Amino acid sequence: MRRLLQGLSVALLLLVAGVRGGASTAEGGRPNVLMIAVDDLNDWVGCLGGHPQVKTPNLDRLAKRGMLFTNAHCAAPVCNPSRTALLTGRRPSSTGLYDNGGLWHEALPGVATIPSHFKANGYYTAGGGKIYHHANGYNRRGDWDAYFDQVFDSPYLARLATGEPAKGFTWPAGFPLNGLPSVKAMEKPPLNPGEFDWGPLDRPAAELGDDRLVEWAGRFLQNPPKQPFFLATGIFRPHLPWYAPPAYFDLYPPDTITAPPTRADDLADLPETGKRLAAQRRGDLEVVRAAGRYPQMLQAYLANISYCDALVGRLLNALDRSPAARSTVVVLWSDHGWHLGEKQALHKFTLWERSTRVPLIIAAPGVTPAGTRTVRPVGLIDLFPTLSELCGLPQPPNLDGASLAPLLRDPRRSWERPALTTHQQGNHALRTERWRYIRYRDGGEELYDHTNDPNEWTNLASRPELASVKADLSRWFPTTDAPPVPRKAALQTGEP
Repeated sequence: MRRLLQGLSVALLLLVAGVRGGASTAEGGRPNVLMIAVDDLNDWVGCLGGHPQVKTPNLDRLAKRGMLFTNAHCAAPVCNPSRTALLTGRRPSSTGLYDNGGLWHEALPGVATIPSHFKANGYYTAGGGKIYHHANGYNRRGDWDAYFDQVFDSPYLARLATGEPAKGFTWPAGFPLNGLPSVKAMEKPPLNPGEFDWGPLDRPAAELGDDRLVEWAGRFLQNPPKQPFFLATGIFRPHLPWYAPPAYFDLYPPDTITAPPTRADDLADLPETGKRLAAQRRGDLEVVRAAGRYPQMLQAYLANISYCDALVGRLLNALDRSPAARSTVVVLWSDHGWHLGEKQALHKFTLWERSTRVPLIIAAPGVTPAGTRTVRPVGLIDLFPTLSELCGLPQPPNLDGASLAPLLRDPRRSWERPALTTHQQGNHALRTERWRYIRYRDGGEELYDHTNDPNEWTNLASRPELASVKADLSRWFPTTDAPPVPRKAALQTGEP
């Protein structure tokens, strides 16, 4: 009896420790991590309510497993600085990585990243797809550095290993599938037209890169290593070009799609920098509208979201069948949002809601009850300290983020810290539950009240009665803006 009581006491202590500290595991050890990164996915997700017709049953079921952060934002609305910030826990204003032209591992030698930190603390690390930013179509070995024990061995990597030049994506027969003459002629505008294509892809799904990645990850999960693992899977869709199997396009007949709300005079009250950022790659939007292909463009983006959702579903199914099913923290994020006509903008590259708001879901066994959500403003910059705490790892020094574990335990707790997004040196946006405050390097300002203006149509920054709101928020802006890291030609992939 005494031994039984002692055993029950130990079990109870372990359970309490799992709830108050790290995530619980089936064996009482450190939990595994399955990280799912998605490229260019804005808030057009069912559980976020970003678009009324989107079909994302698998993202929605993942949200029901853990916590959905309904007010989550990227550190930068561009691939490379966003991913660098998330994976190093350091903001662009701390590192100088503001665009797609800098190589993070050259600019930040010796700086820990999430995978390297987990590997250094006894985890088996594996990864594939787009985790760090890379040139079009493939990962270089340098993108993975030396801290992944296993990497998804795509054909592109195999060619690189033999010294053969890596050719990225093979354009489909009939390119461009969207039928835009300027794309076919490779004219400008639009900028980088070779990327700006969409349409149903008449290829077996098994030949597509995202499908091969998910298949590889599924095999990994069926036979996981004996030590705790960190598995990173980077799904490329819905990044351009918007190619997906025809069935996903069939979900969204173009003549039935609800377009996002817009206003013709939306830019009238903006400072000059805001207008300039909105104009980046507007040529693409103008070409689409002039050709009468705007509904088809919306269809393509929605189809790629649902294709991505199906891939996420396959990962979740593989995890559910895995021996690690009950001992794995699942975290899903997108690197930034995407405009589809709002603010007369297309693509990302702005500091407004559509470009900064992202899906963020964390399902941590033993920490958060299923189906919870929080409206507190958080950033992807917070994932490094969060995962470290959930897995009982020491916190690296000089992280700019804050652990979200307190919110995972209590989604209604007070949370004073706003989410910060930076685009180019000295341009920042702060997001609280109510306000978005943008301040540009040249002194231009924007202030939006999301309680009354969720579309950010009315800039309130010049109103004297709101000066105290701006003053209170200003203390959260970075005190320094690191000089930009020199650009490298290897990463100049058509994005500014």
